[in-house]
Amino acid sequence: MAIHNEGKKPLIRIFIVLLLINVVITYFLPDTLFAVIVLAVSLILFGLSMNFYKKPNREYKGDLHGLVNAPTDGRIVAIEKVFEKDFFKDERIQISIFMTFFNAHSNWIPVSGKVVHCSHVPGNFYAAYLPKSSTENEHSNILIETPEHGTILTKQIAGAIARRIVTYVKEGEIVHIGSPLGFIKLGSRMDIYLPLDSEILVNIGEEVRANVTFLARLTKEENK
Repeated sequence: MAIHNEGKKPLIRIFIVLLLINVVITYFLPDTLFAVIVLAVSLILFGLSMNFYKKPNREYKGDLHGLVNAPTDGRIVAIEKVFEKDFFKDERIQISIFMTFFNAHSNWIPVSGKVVHCSHVPGNFYAAYLPKSSTENEHSNILIETPEHGTILTKQIAGAIARRIVTYVKEGEIVHIGSPLGFIKLGSRMDIYLPLDSEILVNIGEEVRANVTFLARLTKEENK
């Protein structure tokens, strides 16, 4: 299992802390049930931390124009028509993916195209599964203009615990579906805003996997 670069230093720190705790307890309370329980809990915590920071080895071949990639692992918590007031100023279909601590938190490019806008917006830290987190929480906006299927908005959204959003792409950059987009540390959410005539391929409550699950199929602009 590959570990994401964002996780290497935190995992080393977690390992050192857990090791020190276990050494101290083993020294003062050797051969006790308490020492065994602490060791077991430490192994579980470190295993969960490794899962959180893992980097799935999944890649698409080609640009797959017209398809929208799930940009992260998680569960679909919203598929709804909304008025997007900041960029499109019209109605879009919003698909929201909620990540728990048990999901890998690597983020990936949803569509191939050109990044025409990238910005970080400070805000609150409400629980990421709440609808208001889409607009009120700290987040990053990434607008990608596709060659034939319009412009897609992707949001990296911080949650109640997440305090750091990392975005790798820059404005003006040409990006390809399934390439690294960034990372959100601890429980969080990603939103995708699509044209109304998009064919949605997922359902509420469905578990999706980045670079495996397609969220939607887009309509070519000339056919609209």
